[in-house]
Amino acid sequence: MTNYARRLGLFSGTMAVVGGIIGGGIFRTPATVAERLGTPGRVLFAWVLGGAVALIGAFCWGELGQRRPRAGGGYVYLRETFGPLSAFLYGWTLVLIIATGAIAAVAVTFADYTLALVGLPHRFSVPLALSAIVVLAAINYVGVRPAAITQNIFTVLKLTALAVLIGAGIFFTAPSPPLAAPSPPPHFAALGTALVPILFTYGGWQQTNFIAEEIIEPERNLPRALVLGVTIVVTVYLLTNLAYLRVLGQEGLAASTAPAADTMKAVLGPAGGKIIAAGIALSTFGFLNLVILVTPRVLQAMAADGVFFRRFAILHPAYQTPSAAIVALATFAVALTLTGTFGQLVDYVTFGDWIFFGLTAAALFIYRKRDQSPISGFRVPAYPATVIIFVLAAAFVVFSSIVSNPRNAAIGAGLIGLGIPAFLYWRSRP
Repeated sequence: MTNYARRLGLFSGTMAVVGGIIGGGIFRTPATVAERLGTPGRVLFAWVLGGAVALIGAFCWGELGQRRPRAGGGYVYLRETFGPLSAFLYGWTLVLIIATGAIAAVAVTFADYTLALVGLPHRFSVPLALSAIVVLAAINYVGVRPAAITQNIFTVLKLTALAVLIGAGIFFTAPSPPLAAPSPPPHFAALGTALVPILFTYGGWQQTNFIAEEIIEPERNLPRALVLGVTIVVTVYLLTNLAYLRVLGQEGLAASTAPAADTMKAVLGPAGGKIIAAGIALSTFGFLNLVILVTPRVLQAMAADGVFFRRFAILHPAYQTPSAAIVALATFAVALTLTGTFGQLVDYVTFGDWIFFGLTAAALFIYRKRDQSPISGFRVPAYPATVIIFVLAAAFVVFSSIVSNPRNAAIGAGLIGLGIPAFLYWRSRP
């Protein structure tokens, strides 16, 4: 029997966390947040608050990973605590809709920015997006090590691009207009509407738990990678927002449709626009690789449990990767890219992602109740208060998403519910 190969150290794990969070959101979301909150002080306060929730999430997933360092991450935790149906619905939603839709959407974003950068027409967007998916699937097929090297390179490059943006905005320009004095905390309703996009932009740290069986000493390195990676992202996001506010001002940021490009153009002229376009292309390519790297491990875990095609449970005898699952995921993502339906699918079920976030964090209550042995290893600080805060934050995101667009939420609930007959079918098979 072929097993996963432990090839990833602390650095690769940390880069996976950073790469799984930083996609394209930080280049767009701050404008929405600024529009909803009204003052620089409130904007920064909201990003700090969102960062605190993300860090609590890293602590929760760190303890979960320390307890169960298994491939599949959240799928395994839900199966062992809330039962096989909840785990299947999580995998169903993630693999068949959220991850494949994200692959398609991010691949198209990468293609659009790359074409604009090199001056080629938009009609090449879909072919370039498909090529990116196929190339990265091939890299991931031949081993976790080349996939991790690719991830490390592009994560470092995206951090470099953001460092250029931060440096240009904070150190090479005077604030114009000047930043306002510290303002009181925002009204709860306004803060709530701003936190939803912020928490979506901070999401993604949980994906590193999918590759726990390929991390060296995961009980020690996985929690460290999660906490270190999220801390890096929170720091980068806060500095990026500070750069936007210094260069564009509150009103300019709120009115911007592309704050990163507007900031760099204001500081460096047309060359700044080229630099940030390259940064976004690098960021989306790295994020694309991360999703293709980690998601097939969930598909493999589902198949190993007998609730999906058995072929997907088998690892490649030479490369020690879930090769069939990688091919299946890439094929479905290619189909979504060609049909152009990925955007709607992801919008429908994104709120469901946070349902499973909350459930997965709540799994810690069950694990702790079951485990009567002395506490050792990594543990969530200030338990149970921190876990309760995270579960409530997840519930808030779900509630806000339903209220803001009940039609999409209803369709999403239907798509998730389609997993129930699928689960019953697979369970009925011998």
